[in-house]
Amino acid sequence: MALDRWIALVLLGICVAYGYTAWFTMDDSLAPFMRRNPIWPSTFPKILSVLGIVASMIILLGLEKGEQKPGDIDYRRLGEYKVGQAVALLGLMVAYALCLRPVGFILSTALFLILGSVILGERKWHVMIPVAAVATFAVWYLVQEVLGIYMRPLPGVFGV
Repeated sequence: MALDRWIALVLLGICVAYGYTAWFTMDDSLAPFMRRNPIWPSTFPKILSVLGIVASMIILLGLEKGEQKPGDIDYRRLGEYKVGQAVALLGLMVAYALCLRPVGFILSTALFLILGSVILGERKWHVMIPVAAVATFAVWYLVQEVLGIYMRPLPGVFGV
């Protein structure tokens, strides 16, 4: 069996367990007044489990397979792809998540955008730095001022 079908089989098992939990165990602990609501807390997990089961079954049965085009990813030639860049970006995302609170939103986001573009091959520093700065300040302003959600803009040592 191909790798995609093994992954689909594992996801099918997870979706079945998730669906069982959503359909049979989550609703038992609802308060009596919530049982008359049209949408319960388990509604979205039920929808997700059904969609996951359907998608996994489509892959397991091979219904998504068509003819392979030249641009499709072939797992047998995985070494020919830029796996190093993908792993570096994933590592950078983890580092960004860990540095968000202690370093502050503005510095960590700007560094994430600059380093991410360097990993992807951008070398125009005169473009990268202003774009990262503008994007960082725009997102911070929208979240902080427009939505009213406090995000520490600078590292904690500055007392902000």
